[in-house]
Formats: sequence, C-alpha cells, structure tokens
Amino acid sequence: MVKKIAVEEHCLCPGFEDYWAPTVASLPANKRQEFFARLTDFGDMRLDAMDRAGIERCVLSLAGPGVQAERDVKTAREKARAANDFLAREIEKRPDRYCGFAHLAVQDAAAAADELERCMRELKFCGAMINGHTNGMYLDHPSLDPVWERAQALDALIYLHPADPVTPAPVLDGHNGLRRATWEWTFETGSHALRIVFGGVFDRFPRARLALGHLGETLPFLLWRFDSRAGPDFYAVKLARRPSQYVKDNIVVATSGMCAAQPLNCTIDALGYDRVMFAADYPFESVEEAGHFIDSVSLADSVRTAICFDTAARLLKLPRA
Repeated sequence: MVKKIAVEEHCLCPGFEDYWAPTVASLPANKRQEFFARLTDFGDMRLDAMDRAGIERCVLSLAGPGVQAERDVKTAREKARAANDFLAREIEKRPDRYCGFAHLAVQDAAAAADELERCMRELKFCGAMINGHTNGMYLDHPSLDPVWERAQALDALIYLHPADPVTPAPVLDGHNGLRRATWEWTFETGSHALRIVFGGVFDRFPRARLALGHLGETLPFLLWRFDSRAGPDFYAVKLARRPSQYVKDNIVVATSGMCAAQPLNCTIDALGYDRVMFAADYPFESVEEAGHFIDSVSLADSVRTAICFDTAARLLKLPRA
C-alpha cells in the first residue's frame, strides 16, 4: 500500500446543512443520512477510512455549494469565515492527518482575497476550494481579479469543485440519472474551467494555479480540439498561448471519482504524471476502492509515488515525512 495524500475530501460545518441538502435531495434517505454522518465526523469514522486506503493526510474542504449559494453578501462573508475557523479547530486536533482548503465568499472579491490570505498565513491552509459559480458568476468575471491576484501572490491553489448549473440542463430532462455527479456536473465544471482559460485569466495571472477533480472534467481528452477551434481558421480567440498550454501549465487534476486505468493513462499522457494528484472524494465515493485502484493500477513506481503523495506535497507545501 502506497502512502497517500488525498486532496478532495469533504466535510460539513455547523450552519451549512441547508446549503448542502439540495445537492442530495434526490438520493434515498439512508444514503443522505450516511453522507451527513460521515461529513460531520472528524474522528474514528474518517480516520479509519483513511487508514484502510493508506491515506496519511487529507485536505479537508466544505461540501458544496456553501456560501456560493448565499445571496446576502454580508452573510456570505461571515459564514465563510466561521466555516474556516471551525475547520481550523478540527485540524488542530489532528494536524498530523488533516489540513484544509479555505472556503471563500467571492461575492465580495476584496474580502475573499483577504480571507484567503488569512487562511493561508494564520490558519495554515494550503489553498481554497470554490464550489462552482457564485449565484451565476463564474471565476473568469473581471470583478474577481483581486482573488486571482492574491492567489497568485500567495502561490495558493484554487480548487474548482462541481456545483449545480444556474438552470438544470434541458438536454437531461427526463433522465434524472444523468443529473449532477453522473454527467451534469462534469460539463458544468469543465465549461467553468474553460471560461477561465478562454477568458484570459491565466494571461492576466500567469502563475495562478487551478485544480480540477475527476481527472480534469474531460479537458485532458479534448486539448487538440480546443486549440483547433480557438485558432485563426475558426474563432480566433485572443490568447497569448494555445488553450492546451494553459491546461498543461496552469491546471492540475485529481483522481477523485475516476477509478479506471484508461482515463488515468490518457490524462498522464496529455498532462504529465506530475500534474495528477490522488483524491478519494470522501464520502461520496468509496475510499477503499480509490485506494485499491491507485495501488494496483499498472504504473511505474515513481509515477505512482508522485500521484499518490509527492505532487500534492510539492504543490500544497505539505510535509513529506
């Protein structure tokens, strides 16, 4: 069993239940109850799951959407700060096993930038997770440049997590099995990431870093097509580099919810193994399955070690011992 850092592992803070509940409303009651119990546990239940998968440390993040769904700006600011303080207190109990991503209320970009800095410097978090759009505003919006500017200055990884689209995708009407985590969140989050690329965020902030789960939300599989259609023969997108180069240079991906060799190998081939990190997506996916998969899939030992531990330790500045 290879030692691992898991980078997309969720929790729930007091006062955030009503934000989270709609994302699981269509699931059976027993599954909702199981998820809630695991999200709110920071003790034996979570640690036992980590031990069974060989996870030495996990990066905790608030289950979405959190304050991304809050309409009142003042409430969003206050609740984000409270969530970060709560998470920091839980991490303090087991600093050898847990670290954290900040929760940010980007409704107020300047305050969100300050909160990111507070979380990085005072709470010793290792980046931030943003749960999709914020009331329809995506992260390429120019008003959010202060967040990207501060993230770049702090060398803070911004992890973009899926969320419900502004309006449920009509193409999926009548097929609830395709909603949310099956497919809807994939094209919503992949499109969000592409807005960041095509919107010139990485031209304005060339050292900014974005993380995507689920092996990059299909982006690594479509690099050639992005370049082709952005070029002068089609849409003549005005960027300093080809879209594929931003994906390779500014985006890293995690294995969350993708326990299959074919997409893993394609992602490694497209981006390089040093752009891939391990994640289990606890509690929404099986930690044991994720751990067994990455332990047993055919990879060179050096590649497996990088994916499981070294790349996250390097990018998030975590202890290697």
